[in-house]
Amino acid sequence: MMKIIKRILIGLLLALLIIVSCFTIKGYNMYKNALNTMSIEEKIQSLRAEENYTEFEELPEEYIHAVVAIEDHRFYQHGAIDLISIARAIINNIKAKKLIEGGSTITQQLAKNIYFTQERKLERKIAEIFMAYDIEKCLEKNEILELYVNTNYFGSGYYGIGNASEGYYNKKPSELNSYECTMLAGVPNAPSVYSPKVNPDLAEERRQKVVEAMAKYGYNEE
Repeated sequence: MMKIIKRILIGLLLALLIIVSCFTIKGYNMYKNALNTMSIEEKIQSLRAEENYTEFEELPEEYIHAVVAIEDHRFYQHGAIDLISIARAIINNIKAKKLIEGGSTITQQLAKNIYFTQERKLERKIAEIFMAYDIEKCLEKNEILELYVNTNYFGSGYYGIGNASEGYYNKKPSELNSYECTMLAGVPNAPSVYSPKVNPDLAEERRQKVVEAMAKYGYNEE
């Protein structure tokens, strides 16, 4: 009986290994195809040439802290991926019996923003990881964060923090106050839901979560 169980377990393990290998190959091919279309350097140059692109130095410190706290509080400590966040996400998803947490780093999200679709596919997630490693090799952390907030969708037709700041508050990003910084930091998680113009009450609930995350991870809202 034990021999049969062992054979079944070995068979299942091999099957899982084959499936993972297939998706890894698909993801790697997706990553290579994306790079062949446009290199990271070319992509960055193109993004920085866009109207209303906002450089890191123009971003309020409050906004930077809010984004890091709510999206990836260990951003400055880990590399392309965060194994701790991935493990936590797996545990929470198992407990909830559904996908409620992704565990993606800001670098992974940037890779998705500039190269891939938002479609949830395993091979896309793997391609995103390969790309994130390349991005970390090319850029400093502040540069990654700068590009990330410039490529996020903020709802109501606004792409990038520059357009969102002007569209929602008729201000440049550097002019945003504390309330506006925490509000905009929360929107990209679900832009159609948390747009202040569409669902102001839900947007405020999300803003409160941002404030709570800032307090939890040592950032004080001024």
